[in-house]
Amino acid sequence: MKRERPLFGRRILVTRARSQAGAFARAIEQFGGEVVEFPTIEILPPESFYALDEAIRGMTRYYWIIFTSVNGVRYFFDRFQKFKRSVRDLKGIRIAAIGPETARALESRGVAVNLVPREYQAEAILQRLDPREMNGRRVLLPRARGARDVLPKTLRAWGAEVDVIESYRTAPGKGDIASLRRSLRGEKVDMVTFTSSSTVANFVALLDGENPAELLAHTAVACIGPITRKTAEEKGIRADVVPRDYTIPGLTQAIVEYFKMQNEK
Repeated sequence: MKRERPLFGRRILVTRARSQAGAFARAIEQFGGEVVEFPTIEILPPESFYALDEAIRGMTRYYWIIFTSVNGVRYFFDRFQKFKRSVRDLKGIRIAAIGPETARALESRGVAVNLVPREYQAEAILQRLDPREMNGRRVLLPRARGARDVLPKTLRAWGAEVDVIESYRTAPGKGDIASLRRSLRGEKVDMVTFTSSSTVANFVALLDGENPAELLAHTAVACIGPITRKTAEEKGIRADVVPRDYTIPGLTQAIVEYFKMQNEK
């Protein structure tokens, strides 16, 4: 029965980009929750494809290509196909994916993935690489502008030549912030979810100076992983839920477990 589902009666705010929120929203609804979409981030193509095009033309130079998001995969291969390139052109190049969702995005395009770390963050990728092997090698990082610099900084310190290429960019969402404020103040939202540091930063920016800790005082907060949680805490937002598995399914399950405990109180 509907009332027996663990998220029945719970309103959960999803801040993920609208183009990527579907699977997360459906999972919440399957557990009986009501989804409130408020995308604080928009995914856009880069302002110029020149650097990415040059990297694709010189593909054979690279020893590793490291993908740190599904968006990076999507925009890279959209451009890759415009050059009539085939995955066979990646032969001999090692491919890393930051997590299982990124790996699945690659595999769906027929790309074999050589490295997926156990913990889905840049530091874990570095732990799987041999610094001695990276000296003198060329590495491609197709990603968004403004991403964390731990990967390129460390790889360069190991002697690698790293090309950080903007394959897509993010922009703040354009939701009705006044309506959101009213909902949060009126305690009409049970949980706000953040699936990246950008969703947190843009959420706070949209508040235009209002204290996020005060606005979320009576609302639970879920973050997809420790990097997102750290960003939230730096903005004064506590995280009530952080899954062990830093994926959308992992986040969904952690949210379900959280509200099961709340329902038992």
